Amino acid sequence: MQHLYYLVQSDFTKMFQDMMGAFPVDMAPFDAAFKTSSAVNEKLTRAALDAAEKSVEVSTKWTKDTLAAAGEMTTSDGDVADYTKAMSGFASVQAEMAAENVAAFAEIARKLQMDSLELFLSAGKDMGAEASAAMKKAGEDLGQAAKKPKANAK
Repeated sequence: MQHLYYLVQSDFTKMFQDMMGAFPVDMAPFDAAFKTSSAVNEKLTRAALDAAEKSVEVSTKWTKDTLAAAGEMTTSDGDVADYTKAMSGFASVQAEMAAENVAAFAEIARKLQMDSLELFLSAGKDMGAEASAAMKKAGEDLGQAAKKPKANAK
């Protein structure tokens, strides 16, 4: 029974290979589309990694500045008024740093969004042109294939 399965399977494989050979397909448009997609993915990944790197830099700086401010807050000489003043200064510095760093994160996100949008628009235009060229070529190939049987019939 298993021998029959392999025999039938090989017959179907041969049949499909013959059938696909009867319909020649130009793979160049598919290769071009893959290359375009690959290039877009590479650029998007690079943009995302750059944004992540900049975000880490902002976070690291914010953490270092916060730790430095916390260290200054603890250097009071023991007077309650000094601690109150130090804590008030720390809170003020934190509010200022938060505003600056949130603005820095927003700028990173805005740049990533603009870069991504440019890439998508460019890729859409490229893929549209490739698809148009592929459709034109497919139409021409179909026209030529349709003419062959008529020429052979004469």
